[in-house]
Amino acid sequence: MANFAKASAPRFSVDVYQNEYLPEGGREVHAIITVTATGGGTTGRVLLAGSTDPRIADPQQPEAGVVIMVDTSGSMDYPPTKLANARAATGAAIQTVRDGVGFAVVAGTHKAVEIYPGNGRLAIASPRTREEAQWALGHLTAGGGTAIGTWLRLAADLLDHSGATIRHGILLTDGRNEHEAPADLRAALDHCAGRFTCDARGVGTDWEVKEVTQIASALLGSADIVADPGGLTADFTTMMRQAMGKGVADVALRLWTPQGAEVQFVKQVAPRVENLTPRRVDVNARAGDYPTGSWGDESRDYHVCVRVPAAGVGQEMLAARASLVLPSPGGPPETLAHALMRAVWTNDMMASTAINPQVAHYTGQAELARVIQQGLELRKSGDESGATAKLGRAVQLAAASGNNETARLLSKVVDVVDAATGTVRLKAKVAEADEMTLETRSTKTVRVKK
Repeated sequence: MANFAKASAPRFSVDVYQNEYLPEGGREVHAIITVTATGGGTTGRVLLAGSTDPRIADPQQPEAGVVIMVDTSGSMDYPPTKLANARAATGAAIQTVRDGVGFAVVAGTHKAVEIYPGNGRLAIASPRTREEAQWALGHLTAGGGTAIGTWLRLAADLLDHSGATIRHGILLTDGRNEHEAPADLRAALDHCAGRFTCDARGVGTDWEVKEVTQIASALLGSADIVADPGGLTADFTTMMRQAMGKGVADVALRLWTPQGAEVQFVKQVAPRVENLTPRRVDVNARAGDYPTGSWGDESRDYHVCVRVPAAGVGQEMLAARASLVLPSPGGPPETLAHALMRAVWTNDMMASTAINPQVAHYTGQAELARVIQQGLELRKSGDESGATAKLGRAVQLAAASGNNETARLLSKVVDVVDAATGTVRLKAKVAEADEMTLETRSTKTVRVKK
């Protein structure tokens, strides 16, 4: 008989916030779908009866696996403390891996090399394997170019071979992806999408924000900047703790619509903005799945817009059914939770023109992310007037929604004259780290004020 040191799957709930009333002939139904997971346990592995040592586990695959990809290109040696901090951060993350979880460390240059365990498979976390991994990290040296797609492909292979259900990657880079074509990175991301989730970090200021955010977006993870390499250890430890809290993977948001109705878009809007619309996988003529990745104890919000057939006053219909589904090998997917979106046509102008507070809030948060990115692009291109207008609008939206962190980051790029009206002046000098931080974190949102 086996003892189980494995993750307990979280319980899911789905809530819908919408104004269901439409004017006569109205066709667009907007809703915020809040998904909450609670009660998830820790990740681990099935152990032999009476044993607490993962080294003598049953010969089963680990329930969870994680691969840490560390940039060891030549630029990581300038200054030498950068690689030293990366070693220390990776070591701290490994110490955070729970017993029984599969893990590996990949050194990334213009090629990818598995430095631990080095046998084409994941090691199973235990005091012994963590100590061995620390020893391997001590032999990391910097040299070579940068081809991130090769790192991701190796991580995918390692995780595939592990048989782990919950698969995660952590990627650190300090430079631009200069030794492979953009199309090669895109192909690698397409290859890895759905195989594992990945958090990506850029250290210093010599990397490309769009590359790092592209990786995180494609692999349903987070992206961030660690401007000071000294902050890597704290950041890596936090990321790994969050990864260890995941209890279920491959959850999809399934939207079913009746005849004549069609999903216009699906966007994750909290904790960050992510457009899921192009990732739809059709289930049948009336339903499609949108990937949401792995879950622990957490809550996320999604903005869904459905176009329905026009109807007259007094009519009502089911606009969509939202379900959370989990694949079941050899059988139909398991439905974890569901909720309904409705449409009711009315001649009450006050009812039909009211905007649900959650919908209004997240519409503003999505616009906030968009105008920050547009404003920074205009600033880089030398269009000061256009940049001022966009970043001024961003300041206005951040203030109105209570997004204080984004407001703080904006204040390092513009001088705020009047936040309420969005009146700002571009700063003459902006630290590169401040501009990159604002761009990288532009998609982070705050939830509706209670």
